Amino acid sequence: QVQLVESGGGLVQAGGSLSLSCARSGSGFIFKVMGWYRQAPGKQRELVASISRGNIINYADSVKGRFTISRDSAKNTVNLQMNSLKPEDTAVYYCNAVDVLSSVYWGQGTQVTVSS
Repeated sequence: QVQLVESGGGLVQAGGSLSLSCARSGSGFIFKVMGWYRQAPGKQRELVASISRGNIINYADSVKGRFTISRDSAKNTVNLQMNSLKPEDTAVYYCNAVDVLSSVYWGQGTQVTVSS
């Protein structure tokens, strides 16, 4: 059973930084892509950033130049460094993983709140 556990959310002022981490556990998992999604109140869940097994990275236009996704294969973690945060970045952030069989996994979510 694959589990994704996020950490690192919190409250920060606009212009500040936060770092999110997603730890993956479970055996028999070969990932195809991992990423971060977010969902603000009243809005649909949206992709923030993703990184593939071949290290192809995608970012939402709204976070390009401010957020950086990375992965640590030895630790089975995917991280999201968020700089120059804006109030509109406020959301619950979810870690996501898709394995080579196209099974999808989600973390429980972590709240990020950016005050103006």
